[in-house]
Amino acid sequence: MSVSSPHVLIIVQNLPVPLDRRVWLECRALRDAGYEVSVICPKGPGDPGYEVLDGVHLYKYRPAPPTSGVLSYLVEFGYCWLRTAWLSLRVARRRRFDVLQACNPPDTYWALALLWRLRGVHFVFDQHDLNPEVFLSRFGTPSGLAGRVQLAGVRWLERRTYRTARHVISTNESYRRIAHTRGGVPEGATTVVRSGPDTTRMRPVRPVTELRNGRAHLLAYLGIMGPQDGVDVVLRAADILVHELGLDVQVALLGFGDSYDDLVALASELKLDDHVTFTGRADLRMIAEYLSTADVGLSPDPRNPLNDVSTMNKTMEYMAFALPVVAFDLTETVVSGGDAALYVSADEPLDDAVRRFALAVAELLADPARRAEMALAGRRRAERVLDWQPQRRAYVSVFDRITGRLSELPEPAALPPGGADEWGHELVDVTDDDAVRAF
Repeated sequence: MSVSSPHVLIIVQNLPVPLDRRVWLECRALRDAGYEVSVICPKGPGDPGYEVLDGVHLYKYRPAPPTSGVLSYLVEFGYCWLRTAWLSLRVARRRRFDVLQACNPPDTYWALALLWRLRGVHFVFDQHDLNPEVFLSRFGTPSGLAGRVQLAGVRWLERRTYRTARHVISTNESYRRIAHTRGGVPEGATTVVRSGPDTTRMRPVRPVTELRNGRAHLLAYLGIMGPQDGVDVVLRAADILVHELGLDVQVALLGFGDSYDDLVALASELKLDDHVTFTGRADLRMIAEYLSTADVGLSPDPRNPLNDVSTMNKTMEYMAFALPVVAFDLTETVVSGGDAALYVSADEPLDDAVRRFALAVAELLADPARRAEMALAGRRRAERVLDWQPQRRAYVSVFDRITGRLSELPEPAALPPGGADEWGHELVDVTDDDAVRAF
């Protein structure tokens, strides 16, 4: 990397990198455009404190202990902020950085950005979540003084982040509107960069039949397992599919989160232990194998203040793997999914919504021809509308504008029709409609 190339420091608190796929795609886009890139994030299992991976400098700290209440959240935020601040000094000692990008949650790194502004560093806010909506979705509208104070604090932190940022990157138009209306960010200071899948890498391979656990059908959920993610809907729908409708299904839950242990307990309570596979943290190989083997991808996110305006990465990733989707009819989920999903009303009581979700899954399992057409529609939409390649140009343009560069991004390599992936799986020829339908 040329010494004259601008240096970008990216801060992430909620996931390690490269496990955070959006941030890793951003890192690679900046690297390909000629920027030097450093990242500060928590360690994953077995991660070193410092490494250079694919040309990106990764600085990592030991994660904070799990949170269980307001006080522990404050301790976590303070601990991570201080560790990040210390590591930012290490990054600067190696080489001065020109732009600091903070990815939320939480909305606390504006204060660090103010300190680095004294050294001429510009601040970019990459908004992954709307934290006031996260609070309302988890805890509801507060009625007591303590809850109102907490919500006011979350809103204040968001306002400070908006006001400190030179530029705000939004994941969709809903987030961008909120940056304008609630954050007071000028239109010219916001850019939409969707978390689109890299369809050159996220593409189907031949199924791994062992993952079905000997059953006729495999359903898959990929993502975080928190209270607002609705993964319990998957298990309650599976209860209906298995014990009421008598369908021979296996359910794979790929991921982790605050609700993981509760979900394992719920699966046992519903007598689904033999029908549910909990994989824990999922790497790209596992994702490729499960999503290529599954018959339906599940997006059970319920309607709440956060989910309705958020883009669900899992829905787009299902589509990249030519996997038809069952989802609730959330505003941004419908924007992403198009004709690749069968939508269920999210505005019914929970028991009714779960039953309709289960019946929608059963409807698709009974109609392989419809699944094939939805799979093809999803793969083509992922390639032509949602793919990361046009998003990376929008992303890099933010930093070019700030640094005065004019970057030239190399075009991605042509998509091979077949062959094998890096783990030796036979690739499906996604350039051929009939091959996708047959798959």
